[in-house]
Amino acid sequence: MGGGLRLALSWLTVLPVPTTVVDARTARHAITLAPLVGGLLGLLGAGVLLGLAAVGVPSAAVGLLVVGFLALATRGMHLDGLADTADGLGCYGPRERALAVMRDGGAGPFAVVTLVVALGVQAAALAALAEAGAWHVLPVALAAGRAAFVWCARRGVPAARPDGLGALVAGGQRRSVALGWWAVILIAAAATAPQSPWAPAIGVAAAFGAVAVLSRHTTRRFGGMTGDVLGAACETAVTIVLVAAAAAH
Repeated sequence: MGGGLRLALSWLTVLPVPTTVVDARTARHAITLAPLVGGLLGLLGAGVLLGLAAVGVPSAAVGLLVVGFLALATRGMHLDGLADTADGLGCYGPRERALAVMRDGGAGPFAVVTLVVALGVQAAALAALAEAGAWHVLPVALAAGRAAFVWCARRGVPAARPDGLGALVAGGQRRSVALGWWAVILIAAAATAPQSPWAPAIGVAAAFGAVAVLSRHTTRRFGGMTGDVLGAACETAVTIVLVAAAAAH
C-alpha cells in the first residue's frame, strides 16, 4: 500500500513524491487510496479559505482564490478531464470520433461552457461557506470527488482505449470498496455538521447518484472509461457536495 499511496500523491497532487513503480497493481492501490488524498487536499484548501477570510478578503474573492489554489494543487488535471469529457459527449459521430475529440487536447465550446459553469458554481459555493465559517466541508467534498475514481474504475467497466490511464486502472476496484468509501464519506459529512447533518448527507448521496449516472453514460458512449472520465466524475461530485453544503448555510 505504501507504493500505492506514493503514486496517488504523485498523480493527484503537485507534491514531489518519488515513485519507482507504476504498474497495474500499484495503480489499483493508488485509486483505492485516492479519497485519502482528496481529504488531504481538502484540509489544505480549508486552510487557505480560513486564512483568507481571517485577513478580511471578501468572500467572493475567497471562493475564486480557493478554486485557483485547488487547480494549482492538482495541476488542473481533473478540470482538463472535465473539459475533454464535455467535448467528447457533445460531439456527433461514433465513439471513435468522440475519443479522438477528447484526445485532441483543444477546448471546444462544450468544454469552455462546462468549465465556466463548474468553476463559477464552485467559487460561489465556497464564498458562501467562507461567510459561514464552514471550512469542514472541503475535506468531505474533495474526498467525495476522489471516491468517484473508485466507482468509475469498478470491476465490469472496461477501458475505452488500450492505452492511457484508463487502461491502467479500469476494472480494478471492487464494488464493495467503492460503496464503502461513499458510506464513510456520507457519515463524515453528517458528523461534521451536527446541527444540520441531513444537508451534507443529501449532498454526498446526490453526488454519488450523479457519478453513477455519468459513469454509466460515458461507458455506453465511449465504450468504457478513460482518465478524462475520472476527472469529470471528480469535479461533478465536488461541485454537488459544495453546493448542497452552501445551500444549508
